[in-house]
Amino acid sequence: MFFQKDLETMPRAELEALQLQRLKRIVDYCYNNVPFYHERLNRAGVTSGDKIKTLSDVQYLPYTTKDDIRDNYPFQMLAQPMSKIVRIHASSGTTGKPTVGVYTQRDLDNWSDQVARVAVGGGATADDIIQISFGYGLFTGALGLHYGLEKLGATVIPASSGNTQKQLMMFRDFGVTGLVATPSYALYLSECMKEAGYPRSDYKLRIGLLGSESCTPEMRDQIEHNMQIFVSDNYGMTELGGPGVAGECELRCGLHFAEDHFLPEIIDSDTGEHKAPGEAGELVVTTLTREGMPVLRYRTKDITRLTYEPCACGRTHARMQKVMGRTDDMLIIKGVNVFPTQIESVLVGMEHVGPHYQLVVRKKNFMDTLEVKVELLSAELLEHFGELEALQRNIHDRLKSVLGLETKVTLVEPKTLERFQGKAKRILDLRNEPEQN
Repeated sequence: MFFQKDLETMPRAELEALQLQRLKRIVDYCYNNVPFYHERLNRAGVTSGDKIKTLSDVQYLPYTTKDDIRDNYPFQMLAQPMSKIVRIHASSGTTGKPTVGVYTQRDLDNWSDQVARVAVGGGATADDIIQISFGYGLFTGALGLHYGLEKLGATVIPASSGNTQKQLMMFRDFGVTGLVATPSYALYLSECMKEAGYPRSDYKLRIGLLGSESCTPEMRDQIEHNMQIFVSDNYGMTELGGPGVAGECELRCGLHFAEDHFLPEIIDSDTGEHKAPGEAGELVVTTLTREGMPVLRYRTKDITRLTYEPCACGRTHARMQKVMGRTDDMLIIKGVNVFPTQIESVLVGMEHVGPHYQLVVRKKNFMDTLEVKVELLSAELLEHFGELEALQRNIHDRLKSVLGLETKVTLVEPKTLERFQGKAKRILDLRNEPEQN
């Protein structure tokens, strides 16, 4: 099923011709309307879209980084006067000034189309009643999914996050068929559904449109098993306008990129060189249709790969593999690159342990060390030292096999690790704390 079939199944040659046309236009648009890009493009020698002859010529455009956007906070990267701006969103700004995103009315129309595509790809229809359990506010996720689902014709419940028992009550009382949430909050909701004790027949849930953070296949399987729903993943970020950049179809063989609105590339994070289709690297994205705040070659820091073969579902746009990690989330422990998703893939679904974990990084004898705290499913195991020791050793050995690294594994009592209603924060960095003896 499609929301905009003609666009989503456009022959590759036509799609690339459209991308080239829009790339030329956005270069001119940025050069003429954004002083930041006027200066950067002058420096790069690309003073007109006419300099772009093929899509590969995108490599001659300068990169844009999160620091560039923060340095021009709040509105110095706008391409339209404030009188044309109808919406402002922003990231949380927990590590400094927030990243601001602004929207013209046309931006909002395009955004809702993009999100509607993602929702339909994940199985949503106009007949669904969908509860949005993202936090509403400056965060793009809640209102992005809200307007996209309304454009599709679905019934939307703006529940926001938190008040979990009320969330479950609405599931039952309102006949909710779809959930929008972060994977970590969906997992917590699924646990609370079990504990609430109502029969599964009291729930009509059938799909989960999860996003805003990475979701390993193992965590997805756990959510699907607990809730008895079908889960799809979607991708976006404030700098690119929010959710709707890419999303899975029901075949779940990659996230379909909205290539008529975005031009994706994969580069080597260190050298900036292009990677071939199918090779892993950092995702770089140029917005092709944004009016309020276009970005050229935005370095997302997300590690993934792209494939361009048409999907069996009929969609022809590039497919992005689930994000494997972020360059800024990557830990380097004794010279080994470690992504939290690697650890999650080992832990989720293991017998006797829950899917909640915490990574504690410390410095000992001038070397970084990693402790993995893992939550037990039942406190009864604490009374059986032999079984507890065997479980700890099993987790240690499996982590060593996957990571190629020694880790300290600590088993903790049930429900002692923090639950998250928004994005999960798995890493506790204590490297600047005094060393423990």
